[in-house]
Amino acid sequence: MKGIKTLVSATALFTCLGAASMANAASIVFDSGATSGNFTTPGGSLTVRSPSSFGAAVTCDINFSGTINNGVASITGATVSGSNALCNLPKITGLPWLLSASSTTAGTVTNVGYSISFFPATNCGPTTINVAWSNATNSISLSSPQSLAGGCTVDVLNAKPSPKAKVI
Repeated sequence: MKGIKTLVSATALFTCLGAASMANAASIVFDSGATSGNFTTPGGSLTVRSPSSFGAAVTCDINFSGTINNGVASITGATVSGSNALCNLPKITGLPWLLSASSTTAGTVTNVGYSISFFPATNCGPTTINVAWSNATNSISLSSPQSLAGGCTVDVLNAKPSPKAKVI
């Protein structure tokens, strides 16, 4: 009986902690005040290191597309391009990637991954990465390089949603 009371007490405690953390979560909305709609990130950039680049940094252009709904951004597409030949090879995996704000300046992107079949092959992710958000510049970036499963690192990420978005 004592074990059941302990289990019930522990369950209640974790439920309260979970509810408290959800109450503190921030929401992603459009600058216009709209809480749902589509976005893209034209002009974004990304620097990664992977087995296919033999660990060398490769900078590419990236354009995300997706939706914002109920305070969460869902990245449903990503196009990578650029002057480096490796920029044309990645196959984005794990979509949709979910961008959730934990505060007005930080959040996470879940399921981040990509693969390159070029030798040596790269298969990175899925991994959750930490991102920074700036309402002043309407941008998402990295505070520090983020490691992905599979021996890859995202060194730099810069993207600006269009239409403009903010975290409240």
